Amino acid sequence: MIRFFDIVLSLVGLVVGAPVLLVLAIIGLCDTGSPVFRQVRVGRYQQPFTLIKFRTMTPGTASVPTHLASSSSVTRFGSFLRRTKLDELPQLWNVLIGDMSLVGPRPGLFNQNELTRERAKRGVFEVRPGITGLAQVSGIDMSTPELLAEMDQKMISEFTAAAYMKYIVKTLTGKGTGDRIVD
Repeated sequence: MIRFFDIVLSLVGLVVGAPVLLVLAIIGLCDTGSPVFRQVRVGRYQQPFTLIKFRTMTPGTASVPTHLASSSSVTRFGSFLRRTKLDELPQLWNVLIGDMSLVGPRPGLFNQNELTRERAKRGVFEVRPGITGLAQVSGIDMSTPELLAEMDQKMISEFTAAAYMKYIVKTLTGKGTGDRIVD
């Protein structure tokens, strides 16, 4: 049932959001010369997949978790995208093709060993990673791997269709702050 919601909602989001995606891509092209950012992330069953986002940092920025990236790497337009969470819109494609769900644990990088270990202990990799979830709407980011993995496990153990919709609504209404960036 959740996969059905993922397909329908991501398809609607991509179709209805196409003009916004196009405008953001054009502005991003002017901002960094490369509006889309692709990065290999840890997916379901710890399998790699390529996550797609709008670029918020200058090209060539080291591939590290956001909380370890320097704020000087973030462009002015990128800051706007992060604040409004619009940088996540291209991930609707990841949801549509089945790499991700709208709701699930945020996918980490393969170099986030502590997070991967904590999530593996808790069975978090048994589900598709998501764009949003309990940790995100609670303001918990990847800078606290054990706490993040605990929240992911809690979300998974209490997951229902109602919870799925609740996390989406909370995200759309601005709940949560996203990953912090070092100043």
